[in-house]
Amino acid sequence: MSANYDRPLPVIVSLNRPFWEGARRHELMIYRCLNCGTYYNPPSHCIVCNKPDMNWVKIKGKGKIYTFIVYHIAYHPKWKNHLPYNVAWVELEEGPLIMTNIVGCKNEELYIDMPVEVAFDDVTDEITIPKFKPITKK
Repeated sequence: MSANYDRPLPVIVSLNRPFWEGARRHELMIYRCLNCGTYYNPPSHCIVCNKPDMNWVKIKGKGKIYTFIVYHIAYHPKWKNHLPYNVAWVELEEGPLIMTNIVGCKNEELYIDMPVEVAFDDVTDEITIPKFKPITKK
């Protein structure tokens, strides 16, 4: 668990609860159409086949940076002690985008199409936040 986590925490509601429960188990969950297999984030009905049969499924948690920004000004007071910080959209291998932070490297090292994988940050006893880190070549 991260010591003294002082940033805003997610609001968990019935629609996103399976995502956050999965994160707590260190599993990245995403909404998927059971008919055509299309993945969605955030959860919605299937716009490809227009069927209502949807379910949460565990995914690999790999993708690439689609776009990102590095903030040097705190637009929320809870972030002032964490400047500069990044916010990125990661395109998951399964297709949808997820908003996140990239950890495990300097902001100056970030680039579009950087391969990344999920890294779970246990910020409280109840909340784990999925973030992403660069995939290192082995």
